[in-house]
Amino acid sequence: MVYSQENITDNKFKRVFSSEVSEKELVWHRDKENRIVEVLEDTDWYFQMDNELPTPLKKGVKFEIPKETFHRVIKGSGDLKILIEEY
Repeated sequence: MVYSQENITDNKFKRVFSSEVSEKELVWHRDKENRIVEVLEDTDWYFQMDNELPTPLKKGVKFEIPKETFHRVIKGSGDLKILIEEY
């Protein structure tokens, strides 16, 4: 499994990407809903949107992922913990 998930409400959940995940599993993908993502802890992981440079994922960083937009996370060391809200 690429991540574990804890549902907080119907449209809000906490997701943890383990440091044990294989980089091969972190593929480009699209989501069916718009999302706001907040990074919960400092990390050296990166986030990348299609046709953009990767950006570091640091505690408190928030960003929006429009539905049907290709994106991916790039593995760092340690676990990546994020809060996702769909709308």
